[in-house]
Amino acid sequence: MPIDPELAIGADLGEVAFAWTSSDVLLYHLALGAGANPTDPKELRYAYERDLRVLPTFATVAADLHTVDPPTVSMPGIEIDLAKVVHGTQAVTVHRPIPIEAKAVARTHVVDVQDKGRAAVILKETVVHDTNGSPLWTAQLSIFARGEGGFGGHRGSSDKVEVPEREPDATIVTPTLPQQALLYRLCGDRNPLHADPEFARAAGFDVPILHGLCTYGMVAKAVTDALLDADVTRVKSFSARFAGVVLPGETLRTQVWQEDSRLFVRSSSVERDAPVLTDAVLTTV
Repeated sequence: MPIDPELAIGADLGEVAFAWTSSDVLLYHLALGAGANPTDPKELRYAYERDLRVLPTFATVAADLHTVDPPTVSMPGIEIDLAKVVHGTQAVTVHRPIPIEAKAVARTHVVDVQDKGRAAVILKETVVHDTNGSPLWTAQLSIFARGEGGFGGHRGSSDKVEVPEREPDATIVTPTLPQQALLYRLCGDRNPLHADPEFARAAGFDVPILHGLCTYGMVAKAVTDALLDADVTRVKSFSARFAGVVLPGETLRTQVWQEDSRLFVRSSSVERDAPVLTDAVLTTV
């Protein structure tokens, strides 16, 4: 079915009530590779409940942690085959530190639908409050759908972020595990693209790829650890564009430029010298 932007843009996707516990937070952090050094006090902030703190990117999985069905791309005016879809961008802004356990309500709407010619880009925003109505976080994401353009919509603008014209202030090397995608899918994203070799080949990839949001979380953690002394409460927001895939087992090289409260971030695959996250900015409080 062709995309109908008149139906899609502004569509209210409803309200979802959800909850999480410290076990969910621990699972998410472990799926990002936390605890690799199990005696490091800073690593134990992620991997042990005694002084547990929540990495703000947990917001990307909190509502779907207990989902076991593969996701669908179905909303008013939009029906897209999952095999055509990849994550385009992701941004999270936290309004206060995320508690280690809570009940919350999320409301999502479609912000825009852009026609890129050979592809479509769908932008959504989710606002999350606790049960008392106090804001927890706001998340924006875009979905890139191959072959779904040409429906007559507007093209949209570019949100390219320029890094400072100097050497980075830090370069961080982060390994991924061969089984990283199999671990991360336990956080609620059961898309077979990340586990099923046959499905991955049908989607145009040689092997299952790592979830973009896993890369997003791993890079946020790496930057927080290296430049913010692993203090997750200093992170206000993190936004990034997914520029390429990560194959489980590859190594991430993340470059960071610090400009006051903004950290400009760029990450690539060491083995293929290929970009994976660009136009990324982490802001601090």
